[in-house]
Amino acid sequence: MVLLLCCLTTFAACLLGTVCGMGGGIIIKPVLDALGVMSVPTITFLSGCTVISMSCWSVGKTLLRREAAIDLHTTAVLAVGAAVGGLLGKQVYTTVAACFADPNTAGGVQACLLFAATAATLLYTVNKERIASKQVTSPAACAVIGLLLGMLGSFLGIGGGPFNVAVLYYFFSMPAKKAAQNSLFIVLFSQLTSTLKTVLFDTIPPFQGAVLVGMVLLGIVGSEAGRRVNQKIDNRQATLCLEGAMVLILGVNLYNIVKFLG
Repeated sequence: MVLLLCCLTTFAACLLGTVCGMGGGIIIKPVLDALGVMSVPTITFLSGCTVISMSCWSVGKTLLRREAAIDLHTTAVLAVGAAVGGLLGKQVYTTVAACFADPNTAGGVQACLLFAATAATLLYTVNKERIASKQVTSPAACAVIGLLLGMLGSFLGIGGGPFNVAVLYYFFSMPAKKAAQNSLFIVLFSQLTSTLKTVLFDTIPPFQGAVLVGMVLLGIVGSEAGRRVNQKIDNRQATLCLEGAMVLILGVNLYNIVKFLG
């Protein structure tokens, strides 16, 4: 039953996340927390591994097809900042989890932060046409932005999410395709360093190998299915889907806040 729920959730999350252009990690983590199929530390670890696999698949495919819309001058600095942020975010999560007698309580803290980040992103998405974007060129500023995005994604165990794309759009005036691809690079580096830290220096939470394999495979399949659906809908439909998905995420996180902290 655990394997089935995890695989179905991952497939549906990655399909919907790819259609909306926000990735599946932001849906996988809170939904599995709400279902309570495993402990919060285990879900965080498995979600991070799944996000890494999907990011590697997407980035690798894009590079092989030579479709990458990447500005290496900016992206390299963002990636370095994200890698450091991934390490810091993981350390913050470990510290927060250690503050509670029940490690699952950390899921409530994650839900609060994810709720706030998603709500802010939804407000920005609805009003972005009235908000002037910027064009940041300072390497130091790029590194700090990458650091903060890497920390947030690593702490939450979700990879990127719509706030990555929103931040890149606002600070760098990146068009949708370029922002999405740069977001994948940030996710890849932040989650990779975060997961490696867990594997090398922390205690890996218990999990079934079949669950990890199933989530990785269904995540890739769901992403591919979502990509095909995305190609068949217009920008207005994609935007409505994104806004609806964020409302769904807000509801799930509100439930998790009550569940873990209520």
